Amino acid sequence: MRTHHRTSRLLGSLLLVAAAGVSSFAAAPAPAAKPRPAVTPLGQIVPAPLSAEPGGAGYEITAKTRIRVDRPEERRVGEYLAQVLRPSTGYRLPIVTGTGGDGIRLRLSAEPANKVLGNEGYRVISTRGSLTITSWSDAGLFHGVQTVRQQLPAAVEKTSRQRGPWRIAGGTIKDMPRYTYRSTMLDVSRHFFTVDQVKRYIDQAALYKMNKLHLHLSDDQGWRIAIDSWPRLATYGGSTQVGGGKGGYYTKAQYKEIVAYAASRHLEVVPEIDMPGHTNAALASYAELNCDGVAPPLYTGTAVGFSSLCVKKDVTYDFVDDVIRELAALTPGEYLHIGGDEAHSTSHEDFVAFMDKVQPIVAKYGKKVMGWHQLTGARPAEGAVAQYWGYDRTGAAEREQVVNAARNGTKLVLSPADRSYLDMKYTKDTPLGLTWAGLVEVQRSYDWDPATYLKGAPADAVLGVEAPLWTETLSTSAHLDYMAFPRLPGIAELGWSPAATHDWEKYKVRLAAQAPRWDALGFGYYKSPQVPWPAP
Repeated sequence: MRTHHRTSRLLGSLLLVAAAGVSSFAAAPAPAAKPRPAVTPLGQIVPAPLSAEPGGAGYEITAKTRIRVDRPEERRVGEYLAQVLRPSTGYRLPIVTGTGGDGIRLRLSAEPANKVLGNEGYRVISTRGSLTITSWSDAGLFHGVQTVRQQLPAAVEKTSRQRGPWRIAGGTIKDMPRYTYRSTMLDVSRHFFTVDQVKRYIDQAALYKMNKLHLHLSDDQGWRIAIDSWPRLATYGGSTQVGGGKGGYYTKAQYKEIVAYAASRHLEVVPEIDMPGHTNAALASYAELNCDGVAPPLYTGTAVGFSSLCVKKDVTYDFVDDVIRELAALTPGEYLHIGGDEAHSTSHEDFVAFMDKVQPIVAKYGKKVMGWHQLTGARPAEGAVAQYWGYDRTGAAEREQVVNAARNGTKLVLSPADRSYLDMKYTKDTPLGLTWAGLVEVQRSYDWDPATYLKGAPADAVLGVEAPLWTETLSTSAHLDYMAFPRLPGIAELGWSPAATHDWEKYKVRLAAQAPRWDALGFGYYKSPQVPWPAP
């Protein structure tokens, strides 16, 4: 009722003004137009591209825009792009075949200009009349789409209709990755994450052109993949997690769903079964895997190094053969990770003997061996890849062991714990994470060069980089967001961008510009004081 009286008085006053004669008043000014969003300068994205040559007016997506494709591979990428653009723009964006010079054009082409950019490279050409993404492969087209997303206003990521315009700066971007192996790891063993949570993390990695998802599927606290020949691994060994929660595991169908979803985002899944240590979940599930034939209780703590498969028992290798056989059959990628770190309860002699027997099993089922860098203390198989997780203060003898293996042909993936481990605290006040490798702020995570990090290792031995995300203290997607962002994009840039672009002062500005995009996507993140974040 009070509102009604106030409204009546206001209307009465307005009528009196009108009666006095509106001619004595100047025309009311039109409301100020909402400022048009600034166009992102060409190439101001993460990871930094190989080259960006600005020029011309650039392309604007409108209600008339069509996505033009000719081949099934182009259509798949086009459908993905349309799924991103339709909700926020409100446009139909039909996907059409046939000739036409306008619209968004996705083109697979083996012409030399594309082939020279390699299997994942691409070109983006933005003109007034069209936006063209060309590549030798559908992976390259997909990476080109991620670049186009970042060239558009951040509101394009929202799931409801937003105000445009949707403009892309004019010019040409040419791009290709520095390294062929650009990975993030998700530990689903310490805490279990559902299929949908893993898919969410895949999408986050894909936005920054990563191409591998390393899944840590087994550890002391939980076994996360169904194995038909040893069913208690999942049903009993997967029944808990750190802190005593209910745990969980993936059925074979669910694992295949993850693999297929990752492939649709051009990420290859690298599954890990950690052994001979980090195996309490398996030892608790089957007494015969223990040297004394007695199964230990399930474990929900966070200590490491206390468990080991019984290296001298034949049944151990029957077990390993069955697990690798079933997992390899579910995994189309070329690598299978066998762990090998922190086997403190396994003698050196037994560790070497174990790896001598297990590596040929991996090869028997058509996969290449990956292992943590302790594998170099044994005899790495031909074609094996060692993942280095030491840090700046790791002893010279251990580093030299890895370097010597690299000189002898073992390839390396670098994930130094005090640089790329996403579970390390940013500062002493970070509410999540661990500190055993030190505090890892955003600049420290970014400011190292994979080519020179291991002094003496041949540069061509480095396949690439990985950003592992261990989950002793992380149990929700919000936790993953906070620890991965803003560090994950930096590791992605180290893997993708040319060494010449590596510059913290310039990178932190490009990184800060990602914040509105993360807000639009619903990513929580750590607002590091080292980064000049935009005002809210």
